[in-house]
Amino acid sequence: MYVYQRPNWPNFTYDDESLLKLLGDVRHLQGKIVGKMEAFGFDLRKEASFTTLITDIIKTSEIEGEVLSKEQVKSSLAKRLGIEIAGLVHTDRNVDGIVDMLVNATQNAEEELTKERLFGWHNCLFPEGRSGMYSIVVGQWRKDAKGPMQVVSGAIGREKIHFEAPAAIKLEAEMNRFLEWFNLELKLDPIIKAGIAHFWFITLHPFEDGNGRIARALTDMLLSRADGITQRFYSMSTQIRIERKGYYKILENSQKGLLDITNWLHWFLTCLLNALVSAEITLQQVMVKHNFWLSIKGVPLNKRQIKVLNKLLDGFEGKLTTVKWAKITKSSRDSALRDIQDLIQKSILEKDAAGGRSSSYHLTINS
Repeated sequence: MYVYQRPNWPNFTYDDESLLKLLGDVRHLQGKIVGKMEAFGFDLRKEASFTTLITDIIKTSEIEGEVLSKEQVKSSLAKRLGIEIAGLVHTDRNVDGIVDMLVNATQNAEEELTKERLFGWHNCLFPEGRSGMYSIVVGQWRKDAKGPMQVVSGAIGREKIHFEAPAAIKLEAEMNRFLEWFNLELKLDPIIKAGIAHFWFITLHPFEDGNGRIARALTDMLLSRADGITQRFYSMSTQIRIERKGYYKILENSQKGLLDITNWLHWFLTCLLNALVSAEITLQQVMVKHNFWLSIKGVPLNKRQIKVLNKLLDGFEGKLTTVKWAKITKSSRDSALRDIQDLIQKSILEKDAAGGRSSSYHLTINS
């Protein structure tokens, strides 16, 4: 028996006492991060929120096995938020779509959630009406034309059914009830509401595909309401990506359980707490980047140098060499070497002490 087949569905219950300390820890750290960012200037807050949203968009797609181009996400998001950045690239429709959905969910968090708004988000995720190789019903509730909506794993002939969603014929009434609850001003902590909304929506599984991404967008929407600001300084999706196995396990256990969802909420709050801890590290990196550019303000740099320096500040993998510089900037190795030597003269780059066949370089702020 699935949870939606229980008597009194969807009247969820949970043990307040067992969640109280965890919720308090989340609230404390949440307030600490938001308060810290509000103490900084507008430009730094905008940069931190921009960086967080980029990661959030990339990671919510990775959970579903879709790898998006960071440069495309960055360019698409910058256009939609009106942020001027160098090196904008062409963006695919599927990238623009998920960016549109997350921006709408977080920047307009206080607006009513309607069926039409959800349908719009679904259209954003699947602008061509396809999920991979398959044509799907877009911008409307699923029809179950090919059978029940099931979450399945395993090879053909040895499939394991983890979950079967409510029948499509029940979705209109079920979603109306969900939307009414979502839009009500309840005497319920908004973080607890975010956890319930995530579980409730993912259990209904109202679309043929994209349910996980939309559930996480709804979570971000309610967390934005909880913060009282549109800017995002932590990413729940990034943490869920890290804890993906545990995420699927607790979902399956809860969907096959009773209406008491204490265990699910405990996992949700723990995941959120971990996301907030990780956010402090990310925000520190944003501060380092911000202070770096302030320290070299007025130093003449060309576009190639600015591009590579930003990559180094964002967490460059491996060692920087003239070959990598030339590849990143689409320039010759001679141009790359001149750029590097110029930055060494300006005390922005240093040559690594270790010798070898190919010299490498690092930022002076890390030395």
